[in-house]
Amino acid sequence: MDKIIKLSDSAATRIKEIMSNAEKNAIGVRVSVKSGGCAGMAYVMEYSKEVNPNDEVIEDKGVRVYIDSAAVMYLLGTEMDYKIEDFSSTFVFNNPNETERCGCGESFKV
Repeated sequence: MDKIIKLSDSAATRIKEIMSNAEKNAIGVRVSVKSGGCAGMAYVMEYSKEVNPNDEVIEDKGVRVYIDSAAVMYLLGTEMDYKIEDFSSTFVFNNPNETERCGCGESFKV
C-alpha cells in the first residue's frame, strides 16, 4: 500500500529541526484537517504528544508523522513539502484530491 503522504527531503529536514527544538514529551508531528477557510477545509500541523489509537503513522526519511484518522481520506497521495521564499517559509501540501484551493492557499476543497 502506498503511503498516505510522502515527505519531500526539505519537509523531512524541517520536521527534524522542529523536533530537535520540541518539548521533551512531543513524539512527532500530527497532520489533520479542519473545517474552515474560504474553500472549506484547512490543513493543521501540531506536535503529537501521544499516539491516538486510530492514527496512521508515516515513517519516512527518518521522521515520524502522525495522520489523524479523520484526515486520511483527504490526504491520500499527498506530498508534503517545505518551501523557503524571500519573506516566508511554510509547509506546502501538494494534494491530488483538491478540487479547489482558495487564493491565499490556506484552505482547500475535495
